Amino acid sequence: MTAPASPSPPDERDHAGAVAPPPLLYLASILAGAGLQALRPLPFVPPGLARGIGIPLVAGALILFVLSMREFRRARTTVRPDRPTTTIIQTGPYRLSRNPVYLAMTLLHLGVAVWANSLWLLVTLALTLGVMSAGVIAREERYLERKFGDAYRAYKENVRRWL
Repeated sequence: MTAPASPSPPDERDHAGAVAPPPLLYLASILAGAGLQALRPLPFVPPGLARGIGIPLVAGALILFVLSMREFRRARTTVRPDRPTTTIIQTGPYRLSRNPVYLAMTLLHLGVAVWANSLWLLVTLALTLGVMSAGVIAREERYLERKFGDAYRAYKENVRRWL
């Protein structure tokens, strides 16, 4: 089920205004954590467990990402926060999380951190989650409330941000 958009006021930009594209935020974070790990390794998981935990996290992230992207295609709206959203997706993973794509990226980062056994990657993930919360998600929520009004507020009330 999706809720159609009502027109945005002409003086408001018709996108969320995220500080940066989320995939680039996560990629930069993973690269920074990997670089720090190369300079000064900080393992945090017993070596025998790293792969056994990390690989399923990465696989789960990829599955969640694919399922989430399928819903964007079905709804014929964009995943890009710098483009106008045309509908509120409430099907598939969006029944359980308002941000399953970001959850997938977070699980991917976490899985890589565990698989690489890098505490640095956990540190950079924590920083990225702060940026995502304030610079992406909060902005998207304000935009969606402004654009969809009560329909988005009702969705927000019934579906958690992450899980």
